[in-house]
Amino acid sequence: MESLLFESRDLARTEEFLNRAYTKMQIRGRATDVRTRISRSAAESLSIDRIEIGFEMSYDADPLGKICLCEISSGTITDHATDGWEDEFRPGDLVAFAPPDRPYAGKIQRSSYTITMFDPALLNRVTGAGRKDDAPVRLLSHRPQSRTAAHQLSKTIAYLDQVLPNPAVQSSPLVLASVSQLLASSVLAAFPNTADTESTGGRDARPPTVRRAMAFMESNLGRPITIADIAAAAGVTVRAVQTAFQRHLGTSPLAQLRLLRLAHVHSELKAADPATHTVAEIAARWGFHHHGRMAAAYLERYGELPSTTLAR
Repeated sequence: MESLLFESRDLARTEEFLNRAYTKMQIRGRATDVRTRISRSAAESLSIDRIEIGFEMSYDADPLGKICLCEISSGTITDHATDGWEDEFRPGDLVAFAPPDRPYAGKIQRSSYTITMFDPALLNRVTGAGRKDDAPVRLLSHRPQSRTAAHQLSKTIAYLDQVLPNPAVQSSPLVLASVSQLLASSVLAAFPNTADTESTGGRDARPPTVRRAMAFMESNLGRPITIADIAAAAGVTVRAVQTAFQRHLGTSPLAQLRLLRLAHVHSELKAADPATHTVAEIAARWGFHHHGRMAAAYLERYGELPSTTLAR
C-alpha cells in the first residue's frame, strides 16, 4: 500500500477509486459538485487517510477486512449501519467504523474525517500468545469506553500520521513494528474487547452487564433512551441492570447517563465561541433543559459554572 493523493469532481471516478482503495462499494450523490479529496500516509498494512467529501454521498460497501477507525472533523455521517446497529457520527467522534467481516452503509453529509486502517491480526499479536482457542481479538463496541480514551487514541493517530511519511520509518521494519503495536495497544485500551473479557487481569473489571449497558449509552447519548432501553441492550431486566450499576459503580444507570452527557456539554463549552453559542443551547442539545440543575451538577463535577467554561 503506497501513499497517495486523490482529487476529483466526478462521481464515477470517485466510486472507482474507493473500490480500489478500500472495498467494493456503490456510492450515490448528485451529479454536480461532487468534490472529493483523499490523502494517504501508509506503511505495510497500516494506513491513515485524510478525507474530504464535499457533497452528500450515500454508500453501500462490502466488508473491509481491516480494523477501520473513523474520526470526524466536520460535517456528519448519518444512518451508518452495520452488524445490527445504526448510529450517527458528529465532529469529535472517534469510532470503529465497521467490524472487519461485516458490510456497512450510510450517508456522508459534506464531511472531513480521518480513516485509520490496519490488519486485525495485529490485535492478537499485541495481546500475546496462549489465548483460548487462538480466537481473534474482537472489539465489543464501536464507541470507545470514554471520551478520555477516545482522546488518547486520537493523539496516537495524530502522532502516527506525522511519523509514517518519514523515510527513516518506512525503511525500518523494527520501527514500523513498534508504531503498529503502539496503535493496536491504544485501540485495545480505548475500546471494550474480547481480550479484556478473557483475562483475569484485564483493564476493565466491570461485569458484562455493565460493559454492555455503558457501550449502549455511549452510542446513544444524543437519543432519548430509557432505563428499559438500557436493560434491553444489556440483555437483563431493569432491576438487574440497576443492581449491577449500584454494586460496581455506586450509581444508577440514568445517573451515569447524565454524567456522560454532561461530559459532552463540558467538551463543547470548551470548544465553543461565546459570541455565537450559549450555555442553554449546548445544554439543551444534550438533554439538559433545567438550567439550574444542570449548572449545579456541572459545578460539582468540574469545579466551575458552565458559563465560566464558555467564556474562556
